[in-house]
Amino acid sequence: MISHHKPHRLRFFIFLILTALLLASLAACQAAPATSTPAATTAPATDAATAAASEPATPSTAASQETLTYVTSLYPIYVTALNLTSGIAGVEVVNMTGTITGCLHDYQLSPGDLTTIETADVFIYNGADLESYLDQVTDNYPDLPLLDASAGIELLDENPHVWVSVSLMMRQVEAIAQGMAQQDPANRAAYLANAETYMEKLSALRDDLHAAIDPLPNRDIVTFHEAFPYFAQEFTLNIAAVVEREPDSQPSAAELAQTIDLIRDLEIQAIFVEPQYVADTADTIARETGVPVFTLDPASSGPLEDPDAYLKIMRQNGTVLTQALR
Repeated sequence: MISHHKPHRLRFFIFLILTALLLASLAACQAAPATSTPAATTAPATDAATAAASEPATPSTAASQETLTYVTSLYPIYVTALNLTSGIAGVEVVNMTGTITGCLHDYQLSPGDLTTIETADVFIYNGADLESYLDQVTDNYPDLPLLDASAGIELLDENPHVWVSVSLMMRQVEAIAQGMAQQDPANRAAYLANAETYMEKLSALRDDLHAAIDPLPNRDIVTFHEAFPYFAQEFTLNIAAVVEREPDSQPSAAELAQTIDLIRDLEIQAIFVEPQYVADTADTIARETGVPVFTLDPASSGPLEDPDAYLKIMRQNGTVLTQALR
């Protein structure tokens, strides 16, 4: 009998073991989704947080790479702007006209000039009605900030060459520095500090020129082109005659004869030409009168990227006058 019941008990125990294994397997399957769900939702949340944290860095980096561009209308204004922006990161100065021959009275904007102006954040011009094309600038770029370097300066016979006077150049420096400080307030202190440094150099230049020119016995000069009235006023020189008042103009035979007579009557010691103009007429007058020809530079053109160019040009003018009028 015992031998007959053992198989049944064995089958019963096997049934219990299989049932327990089945229940354990079902429990494990139900528990698996509960443990995996949090892991699935956490990963996207972490990625989103990382992306959000990195987004602000992109505009900040782009802003730090932006450049503030000042475009100037002519060389002496360009040199001034170089001095005022010295050492200021993210600021550049571009001279629209580059190195040209002659004066800007009748300058016509080229397509390249308009392209240059298009890059400007601020356009700095001499003013005093020198830039006859200014309406084109305002018509094409109505939102472009303009900075008039001669605002408030009293003109002599509507002559725009105010920068040839060192004192009036200092007035222009002040005007440009204040304008830059308003356009770029973050760098206000740097602009004003640079202006003070440059003003000290200009003041020393003015003192040196007075020391050289004031004692000279001869005060009458003849010039070509009307670039030097402000300079003559500052250093008490008398412009007895101006030959070829307008660029590339030629005096008539009567005007030429009158100039020659004037030079002889006043015993003029020197004729002054400008490096930006051909000196053919001056050579003719020199042959007729025996009066030597010298060169005075109104600093309307010169080497680029030299912030001391105006100082050097004006000092050379002082040297020339000392030689010519002693």
